[in-house]
Amino acid sequence: MIMNAPELIARKRDGGELGPDEVQWFLEHYHQGVVGEEQMSALLMAVFFNGLSDSELGVWTDTMIASGERLALSGLSRPTVDKHSTGGVGDKISLILAPLVAACGAAVPQLSGRGLGHTGGTLDKLESIPGWRAHLSNEEVRDQLESVGAVICAAGSGLAPIDRRLYALRDVTSTVESIPLISSSIMSKKIAEGTEALVLDVKVGRGAFMKDHARALELARTMVRLGESHGVRTVAQLTDMNEPLGRAVGNAVEVRESLDVLAGAGPDDVRVLTLSLARHMLHLVGIDEDPAVRLDDGTALQVYRDMIRAQSGDPDAYLPLGVQHATVVASRAGIVESVDALSVGIAAWRLGAGRARKEDAVSAGAGVEVLIRRGDRVEVGQPLFEVYADDLDHRDLGIHSLEGALSLTDNPVIVRPLLLDVVGGAE
Repeated sequence: MIMNAPELIARKRDGGELGPDEVQWFLEHYHQGVVGEEQMSALLMAVFFNGLSDSELGVWTDTMIASGERLALSGLSRPTVDKHSTGGVGDKISLILAPLVAACGAAVPQLSGRGLGHTGGTLDKLESIPGWRAHLSNEEVRDQLESVGAVICAAGSGLAPIDRRLYALRDVTSTVESIPLISSSIMSKKIAEGTEALVLDVKVGRGAFMKDHARALELARTMVRLGESHGVRTVAQLTDMNEPLGRAVGNAVEVRESLDVLAGAGPDDVRVLTLSLARHMLHLVGIDEDPAVRLDDGTALQVYRDMIRAQSGDPDAYLPLGVQHATVVASRAGIVESVDALSVGIAAWRLGAGRARKEDAVSAGAGVEVLIRRGDRVEVGQPLFEVYADDLDHRDLGIHSLEGALSLTDNPVIVRPLLLDVVGGAE
């Protein structure tokens, strides 16, 4: 059967459905260069407005997976389970979670990314550790999973290469915010990774990609269906992201906070979310272990140290913060009604911790420490934020971004729950 790209675009534009062979043909021929960028852009816009049926989405995802290699993780002595976060402000959970779940007996192949805009990237945070390597071969990943139990590294270019092209095209055609396109992008790489089970941390709120609870729930359900249909046991946890997670937002400053949590201390919300995700992960692979025990007895910290060392990093290295430091204080008294995650994330970005384009460099020492939480009472002159940057210009940009981050009231405030819905598993 001879297929025609304009005809398929028109059918999808008009609300029709493409058959499995047609979806596969379009994506494969785009990957081969036969279907042009302008034609793929048109199809993406049609999908943005009209969505994809379950059948279309399944084939779309399958085709992206089949376009590249798959990690061979079968035969390991431990069951494999991974976690993916849709991104947030202060989200350093992977740094704690991967070694913690490994300390409980699983293997965690955490393929991570870099930050863009106000959301931080796990690789950027770990690269503040001297010597640490983000890029590993597939053989190195497998060997480290067997010997240490946890790997946090960059995804190889061979995993779902069609997605790499589509992601860049969606960025320049304003078709990023499409649930089927987001779902297939995330899940094609996670399924190609070869893990047996997956827990999704879907952030919702001001500092998240998904601002609306209903759309975040739809995204979670779509990704869980995709995972389960491809033989990956999948659960999604919806997490509030109206406020920053923990106190630290940046790179080295978040590694420092992660070490505090691994040492049995640190902010309560980081610990609560880490343990919740760890329990879901362990349940999916049938490990009956209390992760709180491994967090408190130092086992998880030792696995973290082994993981960093295995990737050429120095777990004992001092992690300096930016030399240009300032404290932002309260100009009036009151009760903290909100600490806006988006404003704090933008501040960290402008301090130098984030990037506007994928090729931009980031500062290891730039960041923000949030000293107050929703519901706290503050007095005039009380420290609210500590900011760190490499130079005065970035420091002042960060301070300016924090001007609207704090909302005070004279009335009592109800603290929102951190953990929201769970999709899949024992839902």
